[in-house]
Amino acid sequence: MHENTSERTGAGRGTDPGADAGAPEAIARDTVTDYWSTAVSRIRPGEILLRGYPVEQLIGRVTFAEQIWLLLRGDLPTPAQGRLLEAALVAAVDHGPQAPSIAAARMAATCGVGLNSAVATGAGLLGDVHGGAGQQCMEVLARITGGEDARAIVAEYRERRAYLPGFGHRFHPRDPRRDPLLALVAEAVDSGEVPGRALAAGLALEEALAEGRSRPVPMNIDGATAIIYAELGFPPGLGRGLFVLSRSVGILAHAWEETETGTRIKGPLPRPLLAGYHGPEPRDVER
Repeated sequence: MHENTSERTGAGRGTDPGADAGAPEAIARDTVTDYWSTAVSRIRPGEILLRGYPVEQLIGRVTFAEQIWLLLRGDLPTPAQGRLLEAALVAAVDHGPQAPSIAAARMAATCGVGLNSAVATGAGLLGDVHGGAGQQCMEVLARITGGEDARAIVAEYRERRAYLPGFGHRFHPRDPRRDPLLALVAEAVDSGEVPGRALAAGLALEEALAEGRSRPVPMNIDGATAIIYAELGFPPGLGRGLFVLSRSVGILAHAWEETETGTRIKGPLPRPLLAGYHGPEPRDVER
């Protein structure tokens, strides 16, 4: 039996004299199914493919960091690439309740919202100022690997009285995460796993920043992870996304810890303390 393709696709219905004048034309099946067409995954009854790999073959055989790489990049990383990505993700998971994103998540957890909302509250605070330095540093590194001079870039930031993203830390004289991360990158460069251009650019910036200063301005976690993500070929936007993914682990842990205390409506200051006030003294309304 021959299939009537006109009926299957809806072709010609708009010209059928007997059709309702106001009836919408039928939409081709592929037009609907391709609306969210994706190369990331294929889900069918009894089947889950992630970038073409059956999920049952990935379970127990790849790390979470390798799975992240697979979904973002389309294929599995080399062992060295997977180790570098995992190191960067591990290094940035948490920086204590003094970090606004974590403090906000903990406060939200005491307000009766679900754990997902508390985590979303914290992650939602990761913006250009708190959480965006890694992406911004990757953009600066790209300028140097593209041919610009590190000293000229440092001079540009000094002239604008702006912070060079990825360097210095308001809490640590020397970020304890810098050295182990850069050592891993140096090993990968020596073994030919990554090109080393971003590492050289970051070290050149660090050297330029130290010139003329009695105390150096060492690289921080944002700078070190920016080098790793750049060496691994991630674009700056994904560098920020990977930081958010990493820090969300700490946000989750802190939100859950606060939830378990049973404390209700915990504000930014301990209850005996009140925020400072610099408005007018008490006064009466004139009638």
